[in-house]
Amino acid sequence: MRKIGFDNNKYIELQSQNIKDRIAMFGDKLYLEFGGKLFDDFHASRVLPGFEPDAKVKMLMSLKDDAEVVIVINADAIEKNKRRGDLGITYDLDTLRLIDAFREIGLYVGSVVITCFTGQPLAIAFEKRLTNLGVKVYRHYPIADYPSNIPHIVSEDGFGKNDYIETSRRLVVVTAPGPGSGKMATCLSQLYHENKRGIKAGYAKFETFPIWSIPLKHPVNIAYEAATADLNDVNMIDPFHLEAYNEKAVNYNRDIEIFPVLNAMLESILGESPYKSPTDMGVNMAGFAICDDEVVCQASAQEIIRRYYAALVNVRQGMGEVSNSSKIELLMKQVGVTTSDRPVVKAALDKAEESGGPAVAMELSDGTMITGKTSSLLGASSSMLLNCLKYLAGIPDDIDLISPSIIEPIQKLKTDIMGNHNPRLHTDEILIALSICAVTSDVAKKALGQAEKLKGLEAHSTVILSRVDENVFRKLGVNITCEPKYQTKKLYHN
Repeated sequence: MRKIGFDNNKYIELQSQNIKDRIAMFGDKLYLEFGGKLFDDFHASRVLPGFEPDAKVKMLMSLKDDAEVVIVINADAIEKNKRRGDLGITYDLDTLRLIDAFREIGLYVGSVVITCFTGQPLAIAFEKRLTNLGVKVYRHYPIADYPSNIPHIVSEDGFGKNDYIETSRRLVVVTAPGPGSGKMATCLSQLYHENKRGIKAGYAKFETFPIWSIPLKHPVNIAYEAATADLNDVNMIDPFHLEAYNEKAVNYNRDIEIFPVLNAMLESILGESPYKSPTDMGVNMAGFAICDDEVVCQASAQEIIRRYYAALVNVRQGMGEVSNSSKIELLMKQVGVTTSDRPVVKAALDKAEESGGPAVAMELSDGTMITGKTSSLLGASSSMLLNCLKYLAGIPDDIDLISPSIIEPIQKLKTDIMGNHNPRLHTDEILIALSICAVTSDVAKKALGQAEKLKGLEAHSTVILSRVDENVFRKLGVNITCEPKYQTKKLYHN
């Protein structure tokens, strides 16, 4: 059983109440800038075992009668077809996905705001698409000398030229497909417009990480630095909070650097700022729901190692800088771990040396190591996956879950008809084949029934996985890492 270090129910209760208190503090309305992921926050669930990936959504559901969602997307991101690294889809498509996801659970999506709008053709096309789908769209424009020239920004020529977003609920959750979308500027623009209309509106920020109420060098906060190494985020003691309250609180460099400017804007809009520090602006209560610090520290150390391997792979694929992996290596030293502290790494490398080819290893919840190697029929990932399912189902190793007579026609389809060069079955193909066999084979059915037990397990591959295998492991909830090398010496890998 996976050890729990975080009380999810306590978190939802504390978080909901804190947001309610913040709404009451301002009176009529609260614009809540929502950083990070609302859905599928797997980073949080990995470093805080017990945190459910949809915990923040559940928290909002407890406030759904008072809440509406505004999604912000930068026009330049649309024009450049910017993609989410985890899902591989463009920001505009992710906006549609988010609208569907919010609606599906009963949260009201009021509108979409296109920021930094200067007439970009793809942004206009996306605006038209949303309008045709019945979604309200507003435009916000670049403001000269933002964020330094406060008199100009807080004027009719600054925030005043932005569209006023019509909202109908007390809590307005401002979220986005990714960073750099303009969430904070959107909130401040609305405060300006609401104040002009005599509406008492306030601003607050929701960021899960870094967690302000735990030590600066706590592994959870260091894991956040590892996750954002490419953004150059650095955790710091909030100097404004320390001066105001003689109390240490953790924040990160960008929020600390922008606070004097943000505070001046709030003073200009509201008459006086309600906040003495960037930490004051936050509403995050995650630190108070940690129930086993040792479990959380161990989980965070493992996440830092995983981030290190991911950074190495990004460099190998030409999608990252060497400096990112170097930063994470320093963070590993701060926590006192190395790659040897990830047991599946040695198991996979030993299997590869023994077999003379690529290998994958997975550590089960009882500590058992299951490995898989490349064969004429299966890739190493598929082999390991079948071996895991057999072990969990108590099926002897010498029993075939899928007959070669079933695998061979699939291989023929892949190579002779579909034109693939690699005849070995990927993990998605092997699971489909196993599902077909489960119709007539009780053994296959029993093995397939173990798939849900793979969630949260650790795995390592001695070569970079194909996108297909990577996605299958992600959907199964397996935390897999890879050595930064390809199986072949080809220049093109797909």
